[in-house]
Amino acid sequence: MGVADRADEKTKGRASSPLVLIPVTAEDVARRKRRIVAACLLAAFLIAASAGWLYKRSVDPLHAQESYDAGVRLLKTARYSHAILSFDRAVALKPDFADAFLMRGRAYAGDTKTEHAIADFTKTLELRPNDTSALLDRASAYLELKDFQSAVLDTNRAMAIDAKLAEAYNLRGAAVRSLGDTKEALNDFSRAVELAPNADNYFQRGATYQMLGDHKHALADFDRVIAVNPADAPGYFARARSRRALGDLSGARSDYQKARYLDSR
Repeated sequence: MGVADRADEKTKGRASSPLVLIPVTAEDVARRKRRIVAACLLAAFLIAASAGWLYKRSVDPLHAQESYDAGVRLLKTARYSHAILSFDRAVALKPDFADAFLMRGRAYAGDTKTEHAIADFTKTLELRPNDTSALLDRASAYLELKDFQSAVLDTNRAMAIDAKLAEAYNLRGAAVRSLGDTKEALNDFSRAVELAPNADNYFQRGATYQMLGDHKHALADFDRVIAVNPADAPGYFARARSRRALGDLSGARSDYQKARYLDSR
Protein backbone atom coordinates (compact mmCIF):
# COMPACT_ATOMS: atom_id res chain seq x y z
CA MET A 1 0.00 0.00 0.00
CA GLY A 2 1.46 3.29 -1.03
CA VAL A 3 1.66 6.53 0.83
CA ALA A 4 -1.38 7.86 -1.04
CA ASP A 5 -3.43 4.80 -0.16
CA ARG A 6 -2.58 5.10 3.51
CA ALA A 7 -3.62 8.80 3.50
CA ASP A 8 -6.94 7.88 1.93
CA GLU A 9 -7.55 5.24 4.60
CA LYS A 10 -6.92 7.81 7.36
CA THR A 11 -9.29 10.30 5.75
CA LYS A 12 -12.00 7.69 5.42
CA GLY A 13 -11.48 6.65 9.01
CA ARG A 14 -11.94 10.19 10.26
CA ALA A 15 -15.02 10.76 8.09
CA SER A 16 -16.68 7.59 9.27
CA SER A 17 -15.97 8.13 12.97
CA PRO A 18 -19.16 9.06 14.98
CA LEU A 19 -19.73 12.66 16.28
CA VAL A 20 -19.35 13.14 20.02
CA LEU A 21 -22.58 14.74 21.45
CA ILE A 22 -22.55 16.70 24.70
CA PRO A 23 -25.32 15.35 26.87
CA VAL A 24 -28.10 17.81 27.89
CA THR A 25 -29.00 17.51 31.52
CA ALA A 26 -32.42 18.04 33.07
CA GLU A 27 -31.02 21.09 34.81
CA ASP A 28 -30.12 22.65 31.45
CA VAL A 29 -33.63 22.04 30.16
CA ALA A 30 -35.15 23.54 33.28
CA ARG A 31 -32.86 26.56 33.08
CA ARG A 32 -33.81 27.12 29.44
CA LYS A 33 -37.50 26.90 30.31
CA ARG A 34 -37.04 29.37 33.14
CA ARG A 35 -35.36 31.82 30.77
CA ILE A 36 -38.19 31.49 28.28
CA VAL A 37 -40.84 31.92 30.97
CA ALA A 38 -38.99 34.93 32.41
CA ALA A 39 -38.74 36.54 28.97
CA CYS A 40 -42.44 35.96 28.38
CA LEU A 41 -43.35 37.38 31.77
CA LEU A 42 -41.17 40.44 31.20
CA ALA A 43 -42.75 41.01 27.80
CA ALA A 44 -46.21 40.64 29.30
CA PHE A 45 -45.34 43.05 32.12
CA LEU A 46 -44.00 45.65 29.67
CA ILE A 47 -47.11 45.36 27.52
CA ALA A 48 -49.37 45.66 30.57
CA ALA A 49 -47.38 48.60 31.93
CA SER A 50 -47.55 50.38 28.59
CA ALA A 51 -51.27 49.75 28.34
CA GLY A 52 -51.77 50.95 31.90
CA TRP A 53 -49.72 54.07 31.26
CA LEU A 54 -51.68 54.86 28.10
CA TYR A 55 -54.96 54.27 29.91
CA LYS A 56 -53.88 56.45 32.82
CA ARG A 57 -52.89 59.22 30.44
CA SER A 58 -56.30 59.01 28.80
CA VAL A 59 -58.37 59.07 32.01
CA ASP A 60 -56.28 61.33 34.27
CA PRO A 61 -57.42 64.52 32.53
CA LEU A 62 -61.03 63.40 32.94
CA HIS A 63 -60.56 62.74 36.66
CA ALA A 64 -58.68 66.04 36.98
CA GLN A 65 -61.61 67.89 35.40
CA GLU A 66 -64.05 66.15 37.75
CA SER A 67 -61.99 67.21 40.77
CA TYR A 68 -61.70 70.74 39.39
CA ASP A 69 -65.46 71.02 38.88
CA ALA A 70 -66.06 69.78 42.43
CA GLY A 71 -63.58 72.35 43.74
CA VAL A 72 -65.33 75.17 41.91
CA ARG A 73 -68.67 74.17 43.43
CA LEU A 74 -67.14 74.06 46.90
CA LEU A 75 -65.46 77.42 46.38
CA LYS A 76 -68.76 79.04 45.43
CA THR A 77 -70.18 77.98 48.80
CA ALA A 78 -67.09 79.28 50.65
CA ARG A 79 -66.01 75.77 51.72
CA TYR A 80 -62.42 76.73 51.18
CA SER A 81 -60.57 73.85 52.84
CA HIS A 82 -62.65 71.26 50.97
CA ALA A 83 -62.19 73.15 47.71
CA ILE A 84 -58.43 73.15 48.23
CA LEU A 85 -58.43 69.35 48.57
CA SER A 86 -60.31 68.99 45.29
CA PHE A 87 -57.91 71.30 43.49
CA ASP A 88 -55.00 69.39 45.07
CA ARG A 89 -56.21 66.23 43.36
CA ALA A 90 -56.77 68.06 40.07
CA VAL A 91 -53.21 69.36 39.86
CA ALA A 92 -51.79 66.02 41.03
CA LEU A 93 -53.52 64.32 38.10
CA LYS A 94 -52.75 67.11 35.65
CA PRO A 95 -49.66 69.14 36.67
CA ASP A 96 -50.16 71.74 33.92
CA PHE A 97 -53.79 72.48 34.88
CA ALA A 98 -53.50 76.27 35.06
CA ASP A 99 -57.15 76.87 35.95
CA ALA A 100 -56.87 74.52 38.93
CA PHE A 101 -53.88 76.46 40.27
CA LEU A 102 -55.76 79.73 39.77
CA MET A 103 -58.86 78.51 41.58
CA ARG A 104 -56.85 76.89 44.37
CA GLY A 105 -55.12 80.23 44.83
CA ARG A 106 -58.53 81.87 45.26
CA ALA A 107 -59.51 79.19 47.76
CA TYR A 108 -56.31 79.83 49.71
CA ALA A 109 -57.03 83.57 49.61
CA GLY A 110 -60.53 82.97 50.93
CA ASP A 111 -59.04 80.82 53.69
CA THR A 112 -56.64 83.70 54.56
CA LYS A 113 -53.62 81.63 53.50
CA THR A 114 -52.32 84.51 51.43
CA GLU A 115 -48.77 83.31 50.83
CA HIS A 116 -50.06 79.98 49.52
CA ALA A 117 -52.44 81.92 47.29
CA ILE A 118 -49.57 83.96 45.85
CA ALA A 119 -47.61 80.77 45.14
CA ASP A 120 -50.55 79.35 43.16
CA PHE A 121 -51.13 82.58 41.22
CA THR A 122 -47.43 82.61 40.39
CA LYS A 123 -47.64 79.01 39.15
CA THR A 124 -50.63 79.98 37.00
CA LEU A 125 -48.55 82.77 35.47
CA GLU A 126 -45.71 80.36 34.75
CA LEU A 127 -48.17 78.27 32.75
CA ARG A 128 -50.03 81.26 31.26
CA PRO A 129 -47.84 84.41 31.40
CA ASN A 130 -50.58 86.71 30.04
CA ASP A 131 -53.32 85.62 32.41
CA THR A 132 -54.67 88.95 33.67
CA SER A 133 -56.95 87.25 36.19
CA ALA A 134 -53.96 85.65 37.89
CA LEU A 135 -52.11 88.98 37.85
CA LEU A 136 -55.00 90.84 39.47
CA ASP A 137 -55.61 88.08 42.01
CA ARG A 138 -51.94 88.15 42.94
CA ALA A 139 -51.99 91.95 43.16
CA SER A 140 -54.95 91.72 45.55
CA ALA A 141 -53.05 89.16 47.63
CA TYR A 142 -50.02 91.45 47.73
CA LEU A 143 -52.29 94.22 49.01
CA GLU A 144 -53.39 91.93 51.83
CA LEU A 145 -49.73 91.47 52.78
CA LYS A 146 -49.13 95.24 52.42
CA ASP A 147 -46.61 94.58 49.67
CA PHE A 148 -47.78 97.62 47.74
CA GLN A 149 -44.88 97.80 45.29
CA SER A 150 -45.49 94.24 44.11
CA ALA A 151 -49.19 95.03 43.74
CA VAL A 152 -48.34 98.01 41.54
CA LEU A 153 -46.03 95.87 39.37
CA ASP A 154 -48.72 93.26 38.81
CA THR A 155 -51.41 95.81 37.98
CA ASN A 156 -49.06 97.58 35.57
CA ARG A 157 -48.36 94.26 33.88
CA ALA A 158 -52.09 93.52 33.63
CA MET A 159 -52.76 96.97 32.11
CA ALA A 160 -50.03 96.40 29.54
CA ILE A 161 -51.96 93.31 28.41
CA ASP A 162 -55.42 94.94 28.59
CA ALA A 163 -55.69 98.70 29.12
CA LYS A 164 -59.42 98.53 29.91
CA LEU A 165 -59.28 96.46 33.09
CA ALA A 166 -61.22 98.52 35.64
CA GLU A 167 -60.13 96.22 38.46
CA ALA A 168 -56.48 96.87 37.64
CA TYR A 169 -56.98 100.62 38.11
CA ASN A 170 -58.93 100.01 41.32
CA LEU A 171 -56.19 97.82 42.79
CA ARG A 172 -53.38 100.11 41.67
CA GLY A 173 -55.25 103.07 43.11
CA ALA A 174 -55.44 101.30 46.46
CA ALA A 175 -51.74 100.44 46.32
CA VAL A 176 -50.46 103.92 45.38
CA ARG A 177 -52.81 105.53 47.92
CA SER A 178 -51.26 103.33 50.61
CA LEU A 179 -47.84 104.42 49.34
CA GLY A 180 -48.88 108.04 49.94
CA ASP A 181 -49.63 109.23 46.40
CA THR A 182 -53.27 110.22 46.90
CA LYS A 183 -53.60 112.32 43.75
CA GLU A 184 -52.32 109.51 41.55
CA ALA A 185 -54.70 107.17 43.33
CA LEU A 186 -57.57 109.54 42.49
CA ASN A 187 -56.63 109.35 38.81
CA ASP A 188 -56.71 105.55 38.94
CA PHE A 189 -60.07 105.42 40.71
CA SER A 190 -61.53 107.93 38.25
CA ARG A 191 -60.40 105.73 35.38
CA ALA A 192 -61.90 102.71 37.14
CA VAL A 193 -65.22 104.55 37.44
CA GLU A 194 -65.13 105.39 33.72
CA LEU A 195 -64.57 101.75 32.80
CA ALA A 196 -66.91 100.23 35.39
CA PRO A 197 -69.21 102.65 37.28
CA ASN A 198 -69.94 100.24 40.12
CA ALA A 199 -70.36 100.81 43.85
CA ASP A 200 -66.83 99.82 44.85
CA ASN A 201 -65.14 102.09 42.32
CA TYR A 202 -67.32 105.02 43.39
CA PHE A 203 -66.68 104.26 47.05
CA GLN A 204 -62.91 104.13 46.60
CA ARG A 205 -62.89 107.37 44.65
CA GLY A 206 -65.15 109.02 47.25
CA ALA A 207 -62.83 107.89 50.05
CA THR A 208 -59.88 109.34 48.14
CA TYR A 209 -61.70 112.66 47.66
CA GLN A 210 -62.24 112.69 51.44
CA MET A 211 -58.51 112.20 52.02
CA LEU A 212 -57.88 115.21 49.77
CA GLY A 213 -60.48 117.27 51.64
CA ASP A 214 -62.79 117.48 48.61
CA HIS A 215 -66.01 116.56 50.41
CA LYS A 216 -68.31 117.93 47.75
CA HIS A 217 -67.10 115.39 45.18
CA ALA A 218 -66.87 112.73 47.87
CA LEU A 219 -70.52 113.30 48.76
CA ALA A 220 -71.57 112.87 45.13
CA ASP A 221 -69.73 109.55 44.92
CA PHE A 222 -71.24 108.24 48.15
CA ASP A 223 -74.70 109.20 46.89
CA ARG A 224 -74.08 106.85 43.95
CA VAL A 225 -72.80 104.12 46.25
CA ILE A 226 -75.96 104.29 48.39
CA ALA A 227 -78.16 104.36 45.29
CA VAL A 228 -76.64 101.07 44.18
CA ASN A 229 -76.31 99.45 47.64
CA PRO A 230 -78.92 101.09 49.92
CA ALA A 231 -78.64 98.27 52.47
CA ASP A 232 -74.85 98.55 53.02
CA ALA A 233 -73.64 100.49 56.05
CA PRO A 234 -70.19 101.70 54.81
CA GLY A 235 -71.70 104.11 52.28
CA TYR A 236 -73.76 105.83 55.00
CA PHE A 237 -70.82 106.02 57.41
CA ALA A 238 -68.66 107.61 54.70
CA ARG A 239 -71.35 110.03 53.56
CA ALA A 240 -71.97 111.08 57.16
CA ARG A 241 -68.34 112.19 57.46
CA SER A 242 -68.54 114.33 54.32
CA ARG A 243 -71.88 115.81 55.30
CA ARG A 244 -70.48 116.76 58.68
CA ALA A 245 -67.44 118.33 57.02
CA LEU A 246 -69.75 120.38 54.77
CA GLY A 247 -71.81 121.55 57.76
CA ASP A 248 -74.85 119.35 57.15
CA LEU A 249 -75.07 118.09 60.73
CA SER A 250 -78.66 116.90 60.43
CA GLY A 251 -77.88 114.88 57.31
CA ALA A 252 -74.72 113.51 58.92
CA ARG A 253 -76.70 112.42 61.99
CA SER A 254 -79.33 110.73 59.83
CA ASP A 255 -76.70 108.85 57.81
CA TYR A 256 -74.85 107.79 60.93
CA GLN A 257 -78.01 106.43 62.55
CA LYS A 258 -78.91 104.59 59.36
CA ALA A 259 -75.42 103.10 59.19
CA ARG A 260 -75.58 101.96 62.81
CA TYR A 261 -78.94 100.32 62.21
CA LEU A 262 -77.72 98.45 59.11
CA ASP A 263 -74.48 97.48 60.80
CA SER A 264 -76.29 95.93 63.77
CA ARG A 265 -78.56 93.69 61.73
